[in-house]
Amino acid sequence: MPRFALKIEYDGTPFRGWQRQKGLPSVQQAVEEALRKLEPDMPPIVAAGRTDTGVHAAAQVAHCDLRRDWDPFRLSEALNYHLRPNPVAILQAARVEGDFSARFSAIERRYLFRLLCRRAPASLDKHRVWQVQHQLDVPAMQEAAAHLLGRHDFTTFRAAQCQAKSPVKTLDQLEITSVPVPHGCEIRFHLRARSFLHNQVRSIVGTLERVGAGAWSPDDVKRALEASDRAACGPVAPPQGLYLIGVGYETDPFDQAP
Repeated sequence: MPRFALKIEYDGTPFRGWQRQKGLPSVQQAVEEALRKLEPDMPPIVAAGRTDTGVHAAAQVAHCDLRRDWDPFRLSEALNYHLRPNPVAILQAARVEGDFSARFSAIERRYLFRLLCRRAPASLDKHRVWQVQHQLDVPAMQEAAAHLLGRHDFTTFRAAQCQAKSPVKTLDQLEITSVPVPHGCEIRFHLRARSFLHNQVRSIVGTLERVGAGAWSPDDVKRALEASDRAACGPVAPPQGLYLIGVGYETDPFDQAP
């Protein structure tokens, strides 16, 4: 069966995450229902990462096996037609080798978290940012973030229900920048790693927000990491500010796609 990679964008607001769940709307279900309008007996699709309820994606990657050897452009167009009115779009489709796995072939995942600091409500970005009404000390957050870079036991920043075999992960990037917006600023957290633990990004951002607000010191984050204890974590940031913005592979499957 021909295998295809799909690059997928979605607004996670109306979904209970990526993964199909009985009786609950999911992004996986929406994409599979569109695919089954083309091939009713196709097997389930596999994604690079299972985003949680309310989390968005600018470039999720999934693969599917189909009986027909579709032209990739026509496949993406047909899927986008059948996905309406769901807030899900197939940005690209590409024919890939049979051993390609959206999940297991990935060598990195990239996330963006958007945190809006201002008094006025987020009308245009409602459900797309985490908003706080106080200002944050960005240099203090950057100092704290440096303690988290590299290979560590991230048990402190791991959800209790995480199913990963090991809490040890290597965080390759944790960059924090501030962008001016009308009557406030937006703090952007860029994180990159081969893989992440369940709730790791939101746990890190929520903890760093406490540093920016002055409730924690940068060294408190170091001590929390070294504790390897979930109880030492700060608050978990809400999901609406989180975006999966990219998945990396040894060879980009979409390089030759139109």
